[in-house]
Amino acid sequence: MVSTPIGNLEDMTLRALRVLSQVDLVAAEDTRHTGLLLQRYEVHNQLTSYHDHNKEKKTPKLISFLKSGRSIAMVSDAGTPGISDPAFYLVRAAVREGIEVVPVPGPSAFLAALVGSGLPTARFVFEGYLPQKQPKRLKKLESLKEEERTIIFYESRHRLKQVVEDILVTFGDRPMVLARELTKKFEEIFRSKTSEILTHISSKSVRGEVVILVAGKPKK
Repeated sequence: MVSTPIGNLEDMTLRALRVLSQVDLVAAEDTRHTGLLLQRYEVHNQLTSYHDHNKEKKTPKLISFLKSGRSIAMVSDAGTPGISDPAFYLVRAAVREGIEVVPVPGPSAFLAALVGSGLPTARFVFEGYLPQKQPKRLKKLESLKEEERTIIFYESRHRLKQVVEDILVTFGDRPMVLARELTKKFEEIFRSKTSEILTHISSKSVRGEVVILVAGKPKK
């Protein structure tokens, strides 16, 4: 399980480069994207795709490959594999088969956002992506309304305004942080109340993937 940069190519670790060079196969969500990344570091290795649309069919094949004594490096499009991506399915299958799983730590968007947010970091909960359809999304948010820990979500820029509106309606006007384009040239970490963030994103075009962090429910 090899972590790769979330934007800044200087964040690739020496260990990750060594592992990617030495394994028998690199499994990636998008082989074109990962191919360019490996080319940038002059790493030459065989690539295979592993994503949400082929994971059911591909998992047994990769497990068979591993059981033959060969090795695979699993990478996501960016950051740490297994966080809100299909790598979890391969890891679960490998564990069930008694195959060793080795994490090669590195960049993670939600952790980078958390430590730079100014919100409490001692206790937090990561919820990944909220449901796309609003009724299910509101139901999910309602289930988190009493949560006292810092709450973290990933979100697409296309749904951002609607999601922030739903958070405001469900949680009230809590402290919120939006982190986008992390580690890149136009990195932005915007800290304010939820209502002010809603005004902020309503008046400008938000680019890139976004991490949303919301303060937990205040203790009485």
